[in-house]
Amino acid sequence: MRHVIQMKPILCMAALAALTACAPAVPDSGAPDPGTGVGFGNYDSYLEAQRARDAALAGNAVPNSGAISDETPRSGASSAEELAAEATARLNQTRANSGETVVNASPSNPAPRTVTTATGISDENDFNAVGDVRSIDDDAALIARNRAQYQVVQPTALPSRTSSGPNIVDYALSTKHPIGTQVYSRVGINKDAKAQRACAGYASPDQAQLDFLDKGGPQRDRLGLDPDGDGYACGWDPRPFRAAVRG
Repeated sequence: MRHVIQMKPILCMAALAALTACAPAVPDSGAPDPGTGVGFGNYDSYLEAQRARDAALAGNAVPNSGAISDETPRSGASSAEELAAEATARLNQTRANSGETVVNASPSNPAPRTVTTATGISDENDFNAVGDVRSIDDDAALIARNRAQYQVVQPTALPSRTSSGPNIVDYALSTKHPIGTQVYSRVGINKDAKAQRACAGYASPDQAQLDFLDKGGPQRDRLGLDPDGDGYACGWDPRPFRAAVRG
């Protein structure tokens, strides 16, 4: 029994050694060049390419032609001045093809013409311009002709009212109680429903109020237009007329 217990550690160590031997070896991440890193080549080469790119962007000489593109520009120009001249030539050619007149800025160009009087603008306030067209005597004659055409209309009395029917303006000014306040007695069943059907036959509350007053209102409501007895038919509102009088 003691011999078996002593053999267990030996067997465990042997199994561990076997597993270690079977595991794949981890490749060495190092390289002969100590400047090499993961994801890029030699670090010194990277710095050189970066310096070449910065120099190209700044317009300086490129230290390493292999670090950036050595493609020749399509236009063949070798300087900024030549590129600008070529762009100007292409623009002038385009304008010439379109029929547009090209005028290059130059100190020798004549000054632009100044327009002093635009066509269609009145010069009535310019004494010299008007003096060339007509004289003071002409203006006096024109004023006299205009005065001769004046017509003075004298005010007349307002015509008297000929209608003998009810007047909703007079009725509105004769009342003071608010809408919905019962002043007159109303009897019947389903008065509100009947009033809705009756009011639907009028184009406006004013017309309903006129017919209501003409048929005995506000004391009597033969047409059923005033179910709450406030004297205002179909929601007619006297307040706008009152406000107009108060100003």
